[in-house]
Amino acid sequence: MAKKPKVLVTPRSFAQYSDEPYKKMQEAGIEVIKNPTGGVMSKEEMLKQVKGVDGIILGVDPCDADVLAASQFKIVSKYGVGTDNIDLEYCKANNIKVTITQNANSEAVADYSFALLLGVARRLLEIDTACRKGDWSKMVSVDVFGKKLGVIGLGAIGRGMVARAKGFSMNIYGYDIFQDEGYFKQNQITFATVEQMLRECDFISLHMPLNDDTRNLINAESLKLAKENLIIINTARGGIINEDDLYDALKSKRIYGAGIDVFEQEPATNSKLLELDNVILGTHCAASTKGAVETMSNMAVENILKELS
Repeated sequence: MAKKPKVLVTPRSFAQYSDEPYKKMQEAGIEVIKNPTGGVMSKEEMLKQVKGVDGIILGVDPCDADVLAASQFKIVSKYGVGTDNIDLEYCKANNIKVTITQNANSEAVADYSFALLLGVARRLLEIDTACRKGDWSKMVSVDVFGKKLGVIGLGAIGRGMVARAKGFSMNIYGYDIFQDEGYFKQNQITFATVEQMLRECDFISLHMPLNDDTRNLINAESLKLAKENLIIINTARGGIINEDDLYDALKSKRIYGAGIDVFEQEPATNSKLLELDNVILGTHCAASTKGAVETMSNMAVENILKELS
């Protein structure tokens, strides 16, 4: 009898609202192994769990060459779109297919990104905390309507951010390595460098992958260019911003605030950003809506079935 293929599932939110994705794999004769930790697995935990598996539905857990070499992988089905935690060169060299759930969570992440922008600008958490303590002093915040927004990375999520910003009559600056002139013109977006955005924009929202070109894109030197009322939003990847440099800029009030859903190290239990009140922090949950979770779960499973069934 042929050996049943095995698939490890690591994301915390996978199939959270319906067991249909699991049923699809079981009906296809796939043995499913669930993440036993309830959180993001360490490399050591991954090495234990991947032994004997043929595929993996992967969240943000480490999937480097050592992990990939610990089993006979045929497919890495990414639950999301960011592949910076996967050794793509190893996959290519060893004929391991890598898939993503393209556009499954784009609107959810754009919603969350704009919510962070509004929340930081209007100091919602600080006001809520003060109200609960009986402090009715008026906290002065900053305006959003009609202000300048820089969007770095104009894929599906970045374009979703643009669509939401237009409802606030914001003046939009955009940067992407692939400049779609028709899109820029149609949406009245000013093409700008990152440096120009830092000098001129009131808000900057990051929506690009993490790679050698984008790592530490926002750092001490670039932050020196920023306006004092700048608010930075990052729902992309933590390494795009140097966290220590961002902490210094926020602590010294060099910039107004930040909304951060992603960190260099996750969980971010030791991040210095946790000390500050001019930043709203998230647990890498921008994509975690019921609709996005269901769509990503089903897409990730379909990618598995195409390769293993």
